[in-house]
Amino acid sequence: MMLPSGHSKSRLMKNFAALGPYIREAQCENTAFFFDCLAVCVNIKPVPENREFWGWWLNLEDTGQAFAYDYHYGLFDKQGNWREEKIKDKAVMEQVENAKQAFHVRLEKLLHSLEPATTLAARP
Repeated sequence: MMLPSGHSKSRLMKNFAALGPYIREAQCENTAFFFDCLAVCVNIKPVPENREFWGWWLNLEDTGQAFAYDYHYGLFDKQGNWREEKIKDKAVMEQVENAKQAFHVRLEKLLHSLEPATTLAARP
C-alpha cells in the first residue's frame, strides 16, 4: 500500500520496527501508526502480565505533506489499556519524558533519511 507521502506502508513498518520496541502493528490502520513506551514500572511485585507502567504513546499519521503527531502521557493498566493520566512524581515524569525525547530524535532522523524525505508536524 502506498501512503500519501509516496512511501510504501510495509517499508515504513519495517523502518519503524527498527526504532525499537515502540510500534504496535495491530493498532496501526491505513495511514495512521501507533507507538508506545512502557517507561517506568509502577510496582515490580506482581507477575509481569499484571504490572502497570507509566509511559507515553504516540499517534502518527501520514498526511502527505508531513507526519502529523500527538503524544500522550499516562498509565498502561493491568488490562493492557492506556489511560491518560497526569504523572505526579517528578522523577518518574523525567524518566518518561527522557524516553520520549530519545525516541522522538530517532523518529525524526528516520523520517528525514527517507526518499523522499519527510518531516514531523505537531498536531495543535
